Amino acid sequence: MAWRGWAQRGWGCGRAWAPPAGGRSCEELTAALAPPRLLGRRFNFFIQQKCGFRKAPRKVEPRRSDTGTTGETYKRSALIPPVEETVFYPSPYPIRTLIKPLFFTVGFTGCAFGSAAIWQYESLKSRVQSYFDGIKADWLDSIRPQKEGDFRKEINKWWNNLSDGQRTVTGIIAANVFVFCLWRVPSLQRTMIRYFTSNPASKVLCSPMLLSTFSHFSLFHMAANMYVLWSFSSSIVNILGQEQFMAVYLSAGVISNFVSYVCKVATGRYGPSLGASGAIMTVLAAVCTKIPEGRLAIIFLPMFTFTAGNALKAIIAMDTAGMILGWKFFDHAAHLGGALFGIWYITYGHELIWKNREPLVKIWHEMRTNGPKKGGGSK
Repeated sequence: MAWRGWAQRGWGCGRAWAPPAGGRSCEELTAALAPPRLLGRRFNFFIQQKCGFRKAPRKVEPRRSDTGTTGETYKRSALIPPVEETVFYPSPYPIRTLIKPLFFTVGFTGCAFGSAAIWQYESLKSRVQSYFDGIKADWLDSIRPQKEGDFRKEINKWWNNLSDGQRTVTGIIAANVFVFCLWRVPSLQRTMIRYFTSNPASKVLCSPMLLSTFSHFSLFHMAANMYVLWSFSSSIVNILGQEQFMAVYLSAGVISNFVSYVCKVATGRYGPSLGASGAIMTVLAAVCTKIPEGRLAIIFLPMFTFTAGNALKAIIAMDTAGMILGWKFFDHAAHLGGALFGIWYITYGHELIWKNREPLVKIWHEMRTNGPKKGGGSK
């Protein structure tokens, strides 16, 4: 081979080797004889050993990376962004990695349901005022001259024709589209990988558990998830209500990511994950559990229908197999965690959590009614 013949010429290069008659040094002769494609990093060490006794370059130690691998090349799915692959040394006590995410999951879930209960209370209080405001607005529209081709009027008409569930998920879809656009900004790539992909090997563990729920790198991935969410939005909001649905959806995103963390730490298969699939699996599982006889169809095969109960069983079986066998295209642990949370919540969680929100609502009502008490001594 050509590079082997060139390498043998270097055996004569040393301290005792005299420069040729042109005044060229050993380094200059080596650079002149070497083909350009062989002066890469792979051959630097070999050239230095043959041409002198220079100090070897310092060995660069692998550092802990936000992308985190276990020494093997991480086989990246097409749905996640390209990340720098570096060696990751797992902690000798990997269970400690899960302590902060566990507290974050419990605390965030509690705050989500508490905020939803207060939100529902405030919504009920303002419903009467909103009703009269609506009557007044309709009366003003009737006496106001109508503008032909009014774009704002068309938007309002479209919005009023949406169901409550579709109005609710419109904000979620808008947030996902916004984050998807941020992925297209080159200067934000490092920030997006750090905060909008969940990975137990990352330095940032907690906030990505929520932010990655609104993060998609692939347009097809985002479109498929948002289509499923839009399709099930009316059913799930009719079952849970707008406020309870938002609490369940946000909590499901964090809980499914925590299950993914546990699986990655247990198996040592570290890698970034992102997408709303875990939270959407909770919505799908809740609807299928509540309405098992409903008819569903695949997006691209609408002619084949099946019951919601059978679809849920098939999805759980597939994700269980994918988690055990280590399939890497999807985060099957997050999917399975979201589905199990949806089944549990619609069966038991609604009774245990949402129907016991009354003490919190009473405390909030007293705070709003009485206000801060003024201090002062007795007269």
